[in-house]
Formats: sequence, C-alpha cells, structure tokens
Amino acid sequence: MVMNRWARLLQTKVKPLILGMIHVKALPGSPLHKTKMAEIVSAAVTEAEVYQKHHVDGIIVENMHDRPYLLDKGMGPETMCAMTVICNELRGRLPTTPMGVQILSGCNREALAVALATDFDFIRAEGFIYSHIADEGLMNSCAGELLRYRLSSIFGCSSHAITSDLSVEQVARDAEFFLSDGVILTGTSTGISADVEQLKCVKDSISLPVLIGSGVTAKNLSLYSSADALIIGSFFKKEGKWYNEIDEERVASVVAARNRL
Repeated sequence: MVMNRWARLLQTKVKPLILGMIHVKALPGSPLHKTKMAEIVSAAVTEAEVYQKHHVDGIIVENMHDRPYLLDKGMGPETMCAMTVICNELRGRLPTTPMGVQILSGCNREALAVALATDFDFIRAEGFIYSHIADEGLMNSCAGELLRYRLSSIFGCSSHAITSDLSVEQVARDAEFFLSDGVILTGTSTGISADVEQLKCVKDSISLPVLIGSGVTAKNLSLYSSADALIIGSFFKKEGKWYNEIDEERVASVVAARNRL
C-alpha cells in the first residue's frame, strides 16, 4: 500500500502536528446558503493559503455552516458535489499538503467518496464505534460498513449518550479494535477544551495516533504536547469564533507556540 501524505507526516519528529480547519461557507441547498460557489471556493483557498504560509501541517475541510445538519440518509447530492468542487480546487493548489474532509452530520460514506475523488488523505468520521444520540437524532455506528467501503485513512470520534457507562479509555480501545487509524478527543462542543487527564489516559490505553479536536489555543497548547496532532478551528478565527474569517496573527501564534515546545 502506498503511504499517503498524512501517514508520512505522522512519522516526522515535529509533534504535535497542527491541522487547520476550513469551515466552508454555507453550501447550495442548505438554509443559510447565499454565496455563489466561486466565492465559496475562493474563500476556502484563501484560508488554505494562510495555513500554508504559516506552515500549518495539514487541513480539514468541513461544511460547518450547513446548519441545521442532516444525517446521511437526508443528505442530497448537491452537498457532495459542492464539497468535491472545493476539495478538488484545494488539492490542485496544495498538492503536497495532507488534507482531510468531514461532512456533517455523520455523512462518513459521502466523505470517503469525496476523499477518493479529490485525492484527499483522510476523513473525520462521526459515530464510528457506537450508536449515539446527536441533535440530529439517532446516529448509528458505521465501522463495519464504512471499512468495507474504505478509500483512505479514518479518524474516528464517537459520543456515547446511549452507552454512558463506558470510559473514554474503553471507547478508545474499541476504536483501535474496530480498525480506526486514529482517535479524536474533544471537549463537550465546538471550541471547548478537551480534558488533559483524559488525553493521558487515552495515550496510555492505545497505540493509535491521538488527536485533540477542540479548544486548543496558543496559551494552552503546551498542555496537549503529548498528542499526535491538534485540530484547530475556532481559535484561528477572529475573536476565536468558528464562524468568523481567519485571523492570520492567531495562526502564526499557534505555530510559534508549537515550535517553542
């Protein structure tokens, strides 16, 4: 198997890796859509170029503005088509940058299809291990079906409102058992910091890469130095709000903080 860009990056000694989020503007068919596709693509390219300028290690593209979100059974082809157009343009601009994609909410099969079509390296998968209750409703686990459709690396994340008896370490071990390529530890919602003690417990429990998925800032980055990668979205935006435009100074501050470790 040919090693992809992300797998090669994981072998470097610079840790933790930094992954910058691109929250693309509301796509055609979603309630908040009001921007032409050319402008949506251009905005995504602008953010990607800022990340590249400041040597961010990788990028994740997500349709965060398409709220309220749909589960995969309600997802229309227009969303997949739009994400494919955006991701294809980014890959053409940044041919060597490791990039991943997530399609909300829990549209993991669709994300894999986009990744294949655009030569992306991984997806962030929701509900990979356990079924759980999300604001969109019941989200069933997908590991078996998704791995049989697999096209690229998968980073699994799962909430367990139904299986609240499980520890975070057990969830991580199950992710490894179910052949995830990595696990993502987050706070309770977008922008909320992950628990540092949980990071230590998860790292001690599995051999998979462990990524922090929310709440990282330039000030608290050192707390997560044992993580393999940090997914950062909110802090990279003006005023630390995920829905704002990217703030170049904030991006530079995080990379500088990582480099000081």
